[in-house]
Amino acid sequence: MHSISPAETTALNWLSDQHNTMFEHVQQWTSINSGSQNLTGLSQMSHILQRAFSALGEPKLLAPTKVDAVNANGESVPVVRGHNLYLSVRPQAPVQVVLAGHMDTVFGLDHSFQKGRGIEGDRLNAPGAADMKGGLCVMLHALKAFEQHPAAHELGYQVVINSDEEVSSLGSAALLNEVASKAHLGLVFEPAQADGTLAGARKGIGNFTAVVKGRGAHAGRNPELGRNAITAVSDLFVELGKLSGARDGLTINPARVEGGGPTNIVPELAVGRFEVRVKQHADSDFAMGEIKQLADMVAKRHDVQIDLHGRFNRLPKPLDTRQLELFDAVKLCGTALDIPVMWQASGGCCDGNNLAAAGLAVVDTLGVRGGNIHTSEEFMIIESLCERARLTALLLMRLATGVISVSPKTPS
Repeated sequence: MHSISPAETTALNWLSDQHNTMFEHVQQWTSINSGSQNLTGLSQMSHILQRAFSALGEPKLLAPTKVDAVNANGESVPVVRGHNLYLSVRPQAPVQVVLAGHMDTVFGLDHSFQKGRGIEGDRLNAPGAADMKGGLCVMLHALKAFEQHPAAHELGYQVVINSDEEVSSLGSAALLNEVASKAHLGLVFEPAQADGTLAGARKGIGNFTAVVKGRGAHAGRNPELGRNAITAVSDLFVELGKLSGARDGLTINPARVEGGGPTNIVPELAVGRFEVRVKQHADSDFAMGEIKQLADMVAKRHDVQIDLHGRFNRLPKPLDTRQLELFDAVKLCGTALDIPVMWQASGGCCDGNNLAAAGLAVVDTLGVRGGNIHTSEEFMIIESLCERARLTALLLMRLATGVISVSPKTPS
């Protein structure tokens, strides 16, 4: 184990003095609603982040790629996403790292959780405090500390802060894939658990929509002439639910049904939305085959048409040898700083899945410690701002000096 060097100590001590500044950033950022659909709030947030990260270089705001979605009428229509922040520093350096995060939250303008509800003990309860405006603050200050190290010129990095991670990163997936092609490893600033546990292996995820087209009819005079789309999509959801557990870790969550109308009309259209999660890459192919067979079976059973939309947009991130090497490197940095580092598998997905699918070793929970994310009880442990920034800064310094070696990428 390597002790903390004088150069590392200087940078780490600077970080220890940034606690108040970091906390003020998080309080300001969480006061801005930047739900994935709130383009005005996302624009405001992106410009604030652009100014903050300009201390490191010249961040750009890049337009998202085109995204289509199926609406409640079963039509595929364009969906507008927010701009994504991108920063490149020293692209010719021998070691290249991607640092990724997201500015969007799950809390829309119609959600009751709009402002921070104050500090209780060591915790801040605020929308996006943990997931992941606290993480963005950790990233920013870790990079500022790293730039003070004399070997900083040996490491280049790309920062991506996207605006649609909470809605599967479809408008930023191409950008993530592009930056990954130029890097050796990835660091993502999703929150760790309250005790500091990192997410190790992650499941893959697919989001799907079934558009069911039946036939309308008078519900009293001649219901036999109708083909009930609501009944058919309900039957499909029951059958899909039976698939959960067919493979280890395979889960299917029927989540939403849209359609129907007056009770005296047999509904001719229904839109069903469901999610699939898998542990292994091969399980996505298995699930797709089963889903298509079930859709065909239900369509015949109810004499309706079922059109499936969607795909597996995030592949599983297994904890293979290269991933473990990077986790072990983070653990060694934690040991040097008296920060316990452990990890466990997670059913959740994030942009770490995207970077891993592009061939990178990735640690994707380097953000603050916190919990109850995606709820109005979301909290960030305040002292973890400096703590996690110190952990990332030390990792970057040791990558730059070669104390931690970089493994070759795996083909994507």
